[in-house]
Amino acid sequence: MDDLRFPIGPFELPAHVDAAARAGHIQSIADTPGAIAGAVHGWSDERLDTPYRPGGWTVRQLLHHVPDSHMNAYVRLKLALTEDTPTIKPYDEARWAELPDSRQTPVAVSLQMLDLLHRRWVTLLRAMDERDFARTWKHPERGDRALTLDHMVALYAWHGRHHTAHITRLADRMGW
Repeated sequence: MDDLRFPIGPFELPAHVDAAARAGHIQSIADTPGAIAGAVHGWSDERLDTPYRPGGWTVRQLLHHVPDSHMNAYVRLKLALTEDTPTIKPYDEARWAELPDSRQTPVAVSLQMLDLLHRRWVTLLRAMDERDFARTWKHPERGDRALTLDHMVALYAWHGRHHTAHITRLADRMGW
Protein backbone atom coordinates (compact mmCIF):
# COMPACT_ATOMS: atom_id res chain seq x y z
CA MET A 1 0.00 0.00 0.00
CA ASP A 2 1.09 3.55 -0.66
CA ASP A 3 -0.71 5.07 2.34
CA LEU A 4 2.09 6.07 4.73
CA ARG A 5 -0.35 6.25 7.62
CA PHE A 6 -1.65 2.70 7.09
CA PRO A 7 1.11 0.81 5.26
CA ILE A 8 -0.66 -2.56 5.66
CA GLY A 9 -4.14 -1.07 5.45
CA PRO A 10 -6.43 0.01 8.27
CA PHE A 11 -7.54 -2.53 10.84
CA GLU A 12 -10.71 -4.38 9.89
CA LEU A 13 -12.66 -5.96 12.71
CA PRO A 14 -13.14 -9.64 11.85
CA ALA A 15 -16.72 -10.90 11.92
CA HIS A 16 -15.54 -14.23 13.31
CA VAL A 17 -12.20 -15.62 14.49
CA ASP A 18 -11.64 -19.35 14.23
CA ALA A 19 -8.94 -21.36 16.00
CA ALA A 20 -6.49 -21.14 13.09
CA ALA A 21 -6.87 -17.36 12.76
CA ARG A 22 -6.53 -16.98 16.53
CA ALA A 23 -3.31 -19.02 16.55
CA GLY A 24 -1.97 -16.80 13.74
CA HIS A 25 -2.83 -13.66 15.67
CA ILE A 26 -1.12 -14.97 18.79
CA GLN A 27 1.96 -15.92 16.79
CA SER A 28 2.01 -12.43 15.28
CA ILE A 29 1.95 -10.94 18.78
CA ALA A 30 4.77 -13.31 19.78
CA ASP A 31 6.80 -12.22 16.74
CA THR A 32 6.31 -8.46 17.17
CA PRO A 33 9.21 -7.69 19.55
CA GLY A 34 11.75 -9.45 17.35
CA ALA A 35 10.37 -7.93 14.17
CA ILE A 36 10.50 -4.40 15.55
CA ALA A 37 13.94 -4.83 17.13
CA GLY A 38 15.26 -6.32 13.91
CA ALA A 39 13.85 -3.45 11.87
CA VAL A 40 15.87 -0.85 13.82
CA HIS A 41 18.96 -2.92 14.62
CA GLY A 42 22.06 -0.75 14.40
CA TRP A 43 20.18 2.48 13.71
CA SER A 44 21.79 5.77 14.67
CA ASP A 45 20.07 8.44 16.75
CA GLU A 46 19.62 10.43 13.55
CA ARG A 47 17.61 7.60 12.00
CA LEU A 48 15.64 7.01 15.21
CA ASP A 49 14.73 10.71 15.30
CA THR A 50 13.35 10.63 11.74
CA PRO A 51 9.56 10.81 11.40
CA TYR A 52 8.20 7.65 9.79
CA ARG A 53 5.96 9.86 7.62
CA PRO A 54 5.48 13.60 7.14
CA GLY A 55 3.68 14.91 10.22
CA GLY A 56 4.09 11.59 12.02
CA TRP A 57 5.98 10.50 15.08
CA THR A 58 9.68 9.82 15.01
CA VAL A 59 10.76 6.21 14.97
CA ARG A 60 11.96 6.74 18.56
CA GLN A 61 8.46 7.84 19.63
CA LEU A 62 6.98 4.91 17.74
CA LEU A 63 9.32 2.47 19.52
CA HIS A 64 8.13 3.82 22.88
CA HIS A 65 4.48 3.92 21.77
CA VAL A 66 4.24 0.21 20.99
CA PRO A 67 5.00 -1.02 24.54
CA ASP A 68 2.81 1.76 25.96
CA SER A 69 -0.07 0.57 23.80
CA HIS A 70 0.56 -3.11 24.40
CA MET A 71 0.83 -2.63 28.18
CA ASN A 72 -2.63 -1.07 28.06
CA ALA A 73 -3.88 -3.99 25.97
CA TYR A 74 -2.42 -6.53 28.38
CA VAL A 75 -4.13 -4.86 31.34
CA ARG A 76 -7.39 -4.62 29.39
CA LEU A 77 -7.17 -8.32 28.57
CA LYS A 78 -6.71 -9.19 32.24
CA LEU A 79 -9.64 -6.96 33.19
CA ALA A 80 -11.84 -8.71 30.65
CA LEU A 81 -10.75 -12.11 31.99
CA THR A 82 -11.57 -11.17 35.57
CA GLU A 83 -14.56 -8.81 35.27
CA ASP A 84 -17.85 -8.95 33.38
CA THR A 85 -17.61 -6.76 30.27
CA PRO A 86 -15.45 -4.02 31.76
CA THR A 87 -15.39 -0.60 30.16
CA ILE A 88 -11.73 0.15 29.65
CA LYS A 89 -10.11 3.53 30.13
CA PRO A 90 -8.80 5.09 26.94
CA TYR A 91 -5.60 7.13 26.93
CA ASP A 92 -4.33 9.93 24.72
CA GLU A 93 -1.57 8.12 22.85
CA ALA A 94 -0.49 11.29 21.01
CA ARG A 95 0.10 13.10 24.30
CA TRP A 96 1.89 10.06 25.75
CA ALA A 97 4.25 10.17 22.74
CA GLU A 98 5.18 13.76 23.63
CA LEU A 99 6.17 12.98 27.24
CA PRO A 100 9.89 13.11 28.09
CA ASP A 101 10.22 9.33 28.45
CA SER A 102 9.07 8.91 24.83
CA ARG A 103 11.60 11.45 23.60
CA GLN A 104 14.60 10.77 25.85
CA THR A 105 14.64 7.13 26.98
CA PRO A 106 17.06 4.94 25.03
CA VAL A 107 15.03 2.77 22.67
CA ALA A 108 16.72 -0.36 24.02
CA VAL A 109 14.69 0.10 27.21
CA SER A 110 11.37 -0.02 25.35
CA LEU A 111 12.52 -2.85 23.08
CA GLN A 112 13.37 -4.92 26.16
CA MET A 113 10.11 -3.88 27.83
CA LEU A 114 8.19 -4.98 24.72
CA ASP A 115 9.97 -8.33 24.63
CA LEU A 116 9.31 -9.08 28.30
CA LEU A 117 5.71 -7.88 28.14
CA HIS A 118 5.01 -10.06 25.11
CA ARG A 119 6.47 -13.11 26.83
CA ARG A 120 3.88 -12.72 29.62
CA TRP A 121 1.09 -11.77 27.23
CA VAL A 122 1.67 -14.73 24.89
CA THR A 123 1.91 -17.13 27.83
CA LEU A 124 -1.51 -15.96 28.97
CA LEU A 125 -3.00 -16.01 25.46
CA ARG A 126 -1.80 -19.56 24.81
CA ALA A 127 -3.34 -20.73 28.09
CA MET A 128 -6.78 -19.28 27.32
CA ASP A 129 -9.66 -21.43 26.08
CA GLU A 130 -12.54 -20.76 23.71
CA ARG A 131 -14.72 -19.32 26.48
CA ASP A 132 -11.97 -16.91 27.48
CA PHE A 133 -11.63 -15.53 23.96
CA ALA A 134 -15.40 -15.01 23.84
CA ARG A 135 -15.29 -12.75 26.93
CA THR A 136 -16.07 -9.12 26.18
CA TRP A 137 -14.97 -5.59 26.96
CA LYS A 138 -16.16 -2.16 25.96
CA HIS A 139 -14.26 0.82 24.69
CA PRO A 140 -16.09 4.10 25.41
CA GLU A 141 -15.16 5.46 21.98
CA ARG A 142 -16.96 2.54 20.29
CA GLY A 143 -20.32 3.14 21.93
CA ASP A 144 -22.18 0.32 23.60
CA ARG A 145 -20.81 -2.42 21.35
CA ALA A 146 -18.95 -5.05 23.32
CA LEU A 147 -15.91 -6.55 21.63
CA THR A 148 -14.52 -10.01 22.28
CA LEU A 149 -11.02 -10.85 23.34
CA ASP A 150 -10.67 -12.48 19.93
CA HIS A 151 -11.22 -9.00 18.47
CA MET A 152 -8.59 -7.56 20.80
CA VAL A 153 -6.03 -10.19 19.84
CA ALA A 154 -6.69 -9.55 16.13
CA LEU A 155 -6.30 -5.80 16.69
CA TYR A 156 -2.97 -6.07 18.47
CA ALA A 157 -1.60 -8.61 16.00
CA TRP A 158 -2.38 -6.00 13.32
CA HIS A 159 -0.97 -3.19 15.50
CA GLY A 160 2.47 -4.81 15.75
CA ARG A 161 2.64 -5.48 12.00
CA HIS A 162 1.32 -1.96 11.30
CA HIS A 163 4.11 -0.24 13.23
CA THR A 164 6.79 -2.61 12.03
CA ALA A 165 5.75 -1.68 8.49
CA HIS A 166 6.03 2.02 9.34
CA ILE A 167 9.67 1.41 10.18
CA THR A 168 10.54 -0.92 7.31
CA ARG A 169 8.80 1.25 4.71
CA LEU A 170 10.68 4.31 5.99
CA ALA A 171 13.96 2.41 5.69
CA ASP A 172 13.05 1.36 2.15
CA ARG A 173 12.10 4.92 1.13
CA MET A 174 15.31 6.32 2.62
CA GLY A 175 17.53 3.57 1.18
CA TRP A 176 18.73 2.48 4.63
